[in-house]
Amino acid sequence: MSRGSAPVGRTVAPVCTRGPRWSASLLGGAVLLLLSGGQLGAQPSAVTVAEPVKIGVLTEAWGPNAQVVGLRDGLRDLGYRDGVDFVIGVRFTQGNVDALFPAARELVAQGVDILFTGGGMPAQAAKAATSRIPIVFAGASDDPVERRLVQSINRPGGNITGVIDLGNELAGKRLEFFWKIVPRLKQIWVAYAADSPWGRTEAQAYREAARKLGVVLVEKPLHDDAEARQTFAALPKAGVQGLLVSHSITLNIPGLAIETGTRFRIPNMFPASVYVEQGGLASYGPDLLATGRQAARLVDKIIKGASPSEIPVESNPRIELSVNLAVARSLGLRIPQEILDRADRVFR
Repeated sequence: MSRGSAPVGRTVAPVCTRGPRWSASLLGGAVLLLLSGGQLGAQPSAVTVAEPVKIGVLTEAWGPNAQVVGLRDGLRDLGYRDGVDFVIGVRFTQGNVDALFPAARELVAQGVDILFTGGGMPAQAAKAATSRIPIVFAGASDDPVERRLVQSINRPGGNITGVIDLGNELAGKRLEFFWKIVPRLKQIWVAYAADSPWGRTEAQAYREAARKLGVVLVEKPLHDDAEARQTFAALPKAGVQGLLVSHSITLNIPGLAIETGTRFRIPNMFPASVYVEQGGLASYGPDLLATGRQAARLVDKIIKGASPSEIPVESNPRIELSVNLAVARSLGLRIPQEILDRADRVFR
């Protein structure tokens, strides 16, 4: 199956708009970016490195994501200076899962010291590319033992460790919040990549929650870009009242969900606040910036000589509910006060 075509509609990646500036790096060609925070040499380093540690980031997003920004900020907090003590190069594949594996091999060939990935397929691709270079994943929403990323949580084994979040465990509560935000919500549509085990697991969690709430859940496993575009374009005729969006950004599903929701005035619910900031109605899920910051501590341990095999996998407990009042007004919705009181982030 080929997913090499560029996505149609918005190409939404979880990028922090208050994050760093990005510029092309000579190390990685057209699609490897170098993170530079513009504060080189501002303070004495609290750590000692012979030369900058090269951190290669692998993501299926459309650019640097929130976990990468959190990684940079976390390393700064630990006393590292970006551009002096470490450099971050990002290799992104714009929703193309098939491209992750050659991209991982390219990062290995470029001689990175540490590989940093999201969860799911980027972590799998990094693991397939090397058994020698340390790998730190940030944001796996499924059991990394079950997915054979690590041997155990306490002693991962091999060259990989990381931070997991509560993505799939929060699916039921995410649907419940959506149900409270949108009155008379009876039919909800959820799409995911058909070949993604993470997407199937998430859909199962939504299925169980929908049954308890008495909501009809319409599942749409998608196989390629063309099918994704055609399916979203047909939503108005299908009588869909709401869109639940998967964690996976494969096939540009979040971007299509934002575009479709805006164009056809269909409420949508996302797993991360970055999508709400970019035009989604609401989200409930892990704080991805916090996930990146937490992963920075694991990277710090590796830089100081610890083996990933002996660094326990951690869990990010920070969860946030976000709503976009401007989007709600455009949909003719009034966000219930109990939701506003509970919300961690409100975009106006």
